[in-house]
Amino acid sequence: MNDQNASGFPDYIHQEHHNMHRIGWLRAAVLGANDGILSTASLVIGVASADATPAAILTAGLAGLVAGSMSMAAGEFVSVSSQADVEKADIEIEKAALKAHPEAELEELAAIYRDRGLKPETALEVARQLTEHDALGAHARDELGMTEIAAARPIQAALSSAASFAIGAVLPLLAAIFAPAHLITPVVAVVSLLSLTILGALSARAGGASKRRAVFRVVFWGVAAMLLTGLIGHLFGTVV
Repeated sequence: MNDQNASGFPDYIHQEHHNMHRIGWLRAAVLGANDGILSTASLVIGVASADATPAAILTAGLAGLVAGSMSMAAGEFVSVSSQADVEKADIEIEKAALKAHPEAELEELAAIYRDRGLKPETALEVARQLTEHDALGAHARDELGMTEIAAARPIQAALSSAASFAIGAVLPLLAAIFAPAHLITPVVAVVSLLSLTILGALSARAGGASKRRAVFRVVFWGVAAMLLTGLIGHLFGTVV
C-alpha cells in the first residue's frame, strides 16, 4: 500500500511516457527521408528504364539528391515560417484584446472551461487564477490551441528535412553505384523498398504508433511511384 502525504495523495510520482514532444522534428525527418529514398529511387529507375548509360543514371541521381535536399529545406522553411507568422499575429491580437477588454477576455476563458465540463463557478475561478498567473499563456494555449510542443520552428524543420532527404537519397544512389549495369533497376528497387520498410518501422517506434500500418503506407506508395516512373521511362525514354 502506498504512503500518503498530508493532502491525502500518494507520495509516489506517476510517470507516463508520451511522444508528442517529438512531433516537430519527427514529421520533418520522416518526410525528408521518405522523399529522399522514393524520389531518388524513382528517378534512377526511370532513367535506367530509358536505357541510359550508368554515368547518366548516377548523374541524374546525384542531381536529384542535391536539388531535392535544397527543395525540402526551402519548402519546410517557407511553410513553417508562414505558420510562425500566423502564430505571432494571433498572439499580438490576443495581447491587444487582453489590454483593451480584460473582463471580456476573462469571461471568454471561463466559457472555454465551462464547455469542457467545469461548473460555472469553478470555471470562473480557474480562469481568474490562470489570468493572474499568465493571461497571455492561458489564452494562447486554451483559446488558440498553441503549445510549446507544437510551436513552429522553421530552421529546425528546414535542417531536419534537408539532412534526412540527403541521407535517404544516398541509399538508392549507392545501390545504383555498386549494382551491375544490367541489374541497376531491380537492385535499386529492392534496396529502396527495404529502406522504406526500415524507415516506416523506426518512425512508428519513435512515435509510438503501429509499425505494420506505417510500413504498409510507405511501401505501398514506394512501389506505386517506382512502377509508374519506370513505366514512363520505358515507354517514352525520358523521365517526367
